[in-house]
Amino acid sequence: MQTVFNNAEQIVAAVKDEDLQRIGTKILNKERISFDDGVVLFQKGSLSYLGALANYVREYKHGNKTYFNRNFHIEPTNVCVFSCKFCSYSRLYAHRDEGWELSIDQMMHIVKSYDSKPVTEVHIVGGVHPKLNLPFFIELLKTIKAHRPELHIKGFTPVELDYMFRKAKVSTEEGMRLAHEAGLDSLPGGGAEIFHPEIRTQICDDKVDAEGWLNIHKTAHQLGMHSNATMLYGHIEEYWHRIDHMDRLRQLQDETGGFNTFIPLKFRNKNNDMSHVPESTVIEDMKMYAVARLYLDNFPHIKAYWPMLGRKNAQLTLSFGVNDIDGTIDDSTKIYSMAGSEEQTPSMSTAQLVTLIKQVKRQPVERDTVYNEIRDYSDIDVAEIEVNPLLN
Repeated sequence: MQTVFNNAEQIVAAVKDEDLQRIGTKILNKERISFDDGVVLFQKGSLSYLGALANYVREYKHGNKTYFNRNFHIEPTNVCVFSCKFCSYSRLYAHRDEGWELSIDQMMHIVKSYDSKPVTEVHIVGGVHPKLNLPFFIELLKTIKAHRPELHIKGFTPVELDYMFRKAKVSTEEGMRLAHEAGLDSLPGGGAEIFHPEIRTQICDDKVDAEGWLNIHKTAHQLGMHSNATMLYGHIEEYWHRIDHMDRLRQLQDETGGFNTFIPLKFRNKNNDMSHVPESTVIEDMKMYAVARLYLDNFPHIKAYWPMLGRKNAQLTLSFGVNDIDGTIDDSTKIYSMAGSEEQTPSMSTAQLVTLIKQVKRQPVERDTVYNEIRDYSDIDVAEIEVNPLLN
């Protein structure tokens, strides 16, 4: 650990740019950096400089621990009333014959297929289908909890929830209370995209705006629920739009403390209306993770979603501020595969995840959704994990 700290100190001391040296000194002194500081880091910070500082913060907060969980995904539908330009996944209601729509029985069949497996979380997100309303999802939540009470349900983006609440003619407060009482335990981070209206109106103009997204998460936090946050980066936004987005998250976290983790989501340009926009480079990806770790000083965790980045690049992020690489996933999720992500059928066993983490000299720790530690795999042999159903 001391070597890491010394390395960061040496890099800051050696940098010739006065702005970078000033910002680096702030970070080493555990002082909050400003909006302008965040923009400067993107504009001037070299990969080695940002990586050293982000790794310093990561190891100060978490040491070598790298978290994962055992989870599975359910996507109720890809039929959607919205037409986000970056989306390769959804099908408009007029073309619903090209999509899918799962019944409660079909989704329960998926849940029951994991009855003999030690998963801790089901993640439920999908399109906004006009016929899958709040009462439908309340029934789904209650049915899942009746079958497996201990299974944590992380579900529904503010895009889905806002539509459900408006259609049901209930307030955000009442809708969140109903969902929480029915069994919704926490919220994922999706639907945030880029908050600033200058970009949002160009890429997802017809869905819930930044204020609505933030208010739904704030309301969840006030009910004692935790949530995650995301940002879709690497398309038409500028660096200051990214900092504006993270600044709004940082302000809400100061107020509520309800966010667990931040997940930068890389724009993928296959099969959507933004296919002409080139994807970000791996260097730009690592800079994004590093700056996120440095700017979001009040977020406990930074997560890399490995199915979107690919396994090798997810390993790289562990040197750029990331301390979580999501979970086993274990499904045929299509949200990113249809946009050209590295992982077309994303699923990893626990043994594979542990191996991935150990290969880059990090400490694999299984967590639950809210980051209670379940098991440290540091001293467990991979061969033992593979043959032990409780471990794998």
